[in-house]
Parts: sequence; structure tokens; C-alpha cells
Amino acid sequence: MAKNARYCVPFRRRREGKTDYRARKALLLSGKPRLVVRGSLKNMTAQIIVAKPQGDEVTVSAHSRELTKNYGWKAPQGNLPAAYLTGLLCGLKAKAKGVKESVLDIGLHSPTKGARVFATLKGVLDAGLDVPHSGERLPSDERIEGQHIAQYAASLASNPEEYQSKFSKYLERKLPPEKLPEHFAKVKEKIISAFKSKGVKT
Repeated sequence: MAKNARYCVPFRRRREGKTDYRARKALLLSGKPRLVVRGSLKNMTAQIIVAKPQGDEVTVSAHSRELTKNYGWKAPQGNLPAAYLTGLLCGLKAKAKGVKESVLDIGLHSPTKGARVFATLKGVLDAGLDVPHSGERLPSDERIEGQHIAQYAASLASNPEEYQSKFSKYLERKLPPEKLPEHFAKVKEKIISAFKSKGVKT
């Protein structure tokens, strides 16, 4: 409710907690395409978006579901390794379209050190795009490869009931969670090889 005559109602997306317009304005003033990273509990999305007078234009888009559909990913699509691979895929698609740089837009995600949005950023960086960032925010290579998941699975080996409960999705797809780092490496190589055949280098 308005408290006085000078009160201005916030924009709808600000009221709904979807857009920080002050942060968006700062990103647009950079004049560079935005690397927009968004995540849900089950998936990650990375897009290269250019702001135009008529509205935002999506130049490149990558979704973690593509990992399963096109590259044989068997693990869940919303974890840290999947976030990295989604970023790598987005970065390689962007390079194939001639995009060389962008600025990171994480929306209303909290900029927590090692978070999935920064795993996605690391994938884009490894693809060869120039994105201003702080290296301190990026997750370690061990976590990106899923070694923390493999170690946790190994620690539950003596408790079959909890192991089955925690890793049912992995087991349904016949991927032992202890083998996640090896599976990650194979899928990563498959993604890179697919773009190398198109003349895109990382």
C-alpha cells in the first residue's frame, strides 16, 4: 500500500522477486552480451542474451537436459558436474556463433562461493569465452568432476539402505555414483569432440 503521494509501485517482476532492475541496468550499460545462468532443483540453463530496444534476444542457449539427450549423461541434471557441462556446452555454442565475451548475470541467485552458477561460469570460461570474474568464487576441479559425490557414496557403502535411498537416480540409470568422475570425463570429452569436428577449439 502507498504511504504517501510520492510512493512509486515497484515493477511487477521486482515485486515478484524475479528481477533486480538496478543490477540489470549495470549489466546492460557494459554493452556486452549477458551470460544468463539460472537453475532449478533438477536442471541448469545457460544463455547468451543480447539486449535490444524491442526486447532481449537469445543468441545461444544450453540446457542440462541436452547432456542426457545428446551426450549420454546419466547422472542427475541439477548437480555441480552437470552445471559445469551445461556451461561448457553453452560456451562452445557461443564460440561457434562468433561470441567472444560476455558478462555474468546470475539474477537473484546468491553469489555463494562454489555454487552451481559459478560451476556453469567455469564451463563457459573453459570453452574459451572471456567473462570478468573472481577466481575465488569458482568451485575446485575436484568438485566439478564430482569427486565429492563419489567419496560420499563410498562412505555409505556399509549402509545399503541409505545408499539406495540417496543414489536411487544414479542406480536407475546404471551409473554407480563412485564412477561419476570417470563418467564426467567421458561426457566432457564427447562434448568437446563434437565441436572440434565443427572447427570450434577450446
